[in-house]
Amino acid sequence: MVSGSAEFKDSETASESSDAFGGRVRSAVIWRSGSQILAQIITWSVTLLVIRLLDPADYGLFAMTQVILSFLAFLNGWGFASALVQSDSIDPFRIRQAFGLLLLLNAGLAAIQFFGAPLAAAYYGHPKVADLLRVQALLYLATPFIALPQVMMSRTLDFRRLALVNLLAALVGAGTALGCALAGYGVWTLVYAPIAMFWTRAVGLTAVARLFVWPSFNFRGCGQIIGFGSAILFAQLFWLVQSQSDVFIAGARFDTHSLGLYAEALFLAQIFMAKFVPPLNEVAFPAYSRIKDDAAAVRWNFLKTVRLLMLVAAPFYCGLTVVAAPMVETLFGLKWLGMVPYIQIISLALMLMTVQILFAPVTSALGKPSTSMFAALGGAILFPTAFLIGAQWGLIGMAWAWLIAAPLLLILTARLSAPLIGVSLRDIGRAALPGVAPALVMAVAVGFAGEALANLGWSAPVRLALLVALGALLYGALLWFLERAALNEVIRVVVRRQPASGPIPPSRENYDAI
Repeated sequence: MVSGSAEFKDSETASESSDAFGGRVRSAVIWRSGSQILAQIITWSVTLLVIRLLDPADYGLFAMTQVILSFLAFLNGWGFASALVQSDSIDPFRIRQAFGLLLLLNAGLAAIQFFGAPLAAAYYGHPKVADLLRVQALLYLATPFIALPQVMMSRTLDFRRLALVNLLAALVGAGTALGCALAGYGVWTLVYAPIAMFWTRAVGLTAVARLFVWPSFNFRGCGQIIGFGSAILFAQLFWLVQSQSDVFIAGARFDTHSLGLYAEALFLAQIFMAKFVPPLNEVAFPAYSRIKDDAAAVRWNFLKTVRLLMLVAAPFYCGLTVVAAPMVETLFGLKWLGMVPYIQIISLALMLMTVQILFAPVTSALGKPSTSMFAALGGAILFPTAFLIGAQWGLIGMAWAWLIAAPLLLILTARLSAPLIGVSLRDIGRAALPGVAPALVMAVAVGFAGEALANLGWSAPVRLALLVALGALLYGALLWFLERAALNEVIRVVVRRQPASGPIPPSRENYDAI
């Protein structure tokens, strides 16, 4: 049966004041983002050690399995569970229906991957891929026990307990990875660590949410779950075609060593977009769902999110472009220097992609998940086409494909989504400009400084430390002199103060929710 805490009644939240709701959203952001940062610090610290112990070819083999995993995982039913967040009210029977859907789908996916693994191995020409995929099928069996508790806690913005479990899972995964790498497990290190992390999350989230339910396989009356989830499902499918097609195309054309360099460069460049933005979107989706009937509040909060996020993302990506060489040499070692050209090109593309993925939680919360589905369809056409063309010039051509396709997808997504949100392309550009303009100036200056230090023969760690310090000081100074209003807005968000003077939105109701 569903425990008392899992009933998730809406009576209290219905009468909650705007200020109290805004406070809960801020708390959710702090817990979700803060725990994500801490978890990533733990993970990256171990990852740096593991990368030094493993070979690029291990990461090339692992990247091949990730393509298969990703293409099947979009069917894991997370979108069906997410429909419970967007709904105005739910009951225990709908929770049981969602749980039943999750169990059926993931058991089927595990079976498909287990028995279909030899086909993937034959495509890549590496028999070991089949063994890796069979063991990785265990990941699907954990998914129902992660997705349902996480979605239900997200609905009530209960990210504190969620964060604690995620931190525990990160520790378990990091410990498993380091132990396996030191024991000489090779590529199996990259397989066992996620399994340990997934199952830790599954047990932990089920326990802290007290979500002990019997699944229902009676799916009558769950049309809203199926309809909403199907749109999310297809959006995820198209997104996966877009994001995984490069490795899928490259895997059959290039050797595992070169593919490993490209795959790890992509992983490093995607850190901000893949690790820090999704947690914010997890909070944004239920928060936008709460204010979906206030069009002005949705518009104001969306532009505020773009503005604040680009104040962080733009210097990260522009800085990563110009310090890639000393950073890779310092953190990963000389054998990984082949990553540098890929990082430099892909980083600029992902700065635009960071803005693009902010649209989906808004349009989904407004009850229009089909909008993000069509945007993802555009990406599923643009990116594979660009990768197929770029592959003619090798992996560097595929990196350039990112930089060509990313702005086109951002424009397409904005054209589809902006009318629903009540914004224009010019509004989005203005919101991003306070972060992008100083970041570009900073990157040019740091780039020249990096060339000068390299010509002097200074070591990579010293160059990296000096360039990062120079970039931080220069970017901070540019914000202070040119974009002080944006800098003050960040400070107000951090210290939770209202502006002492200046324009105030027409109605404060719901405006500071996100």
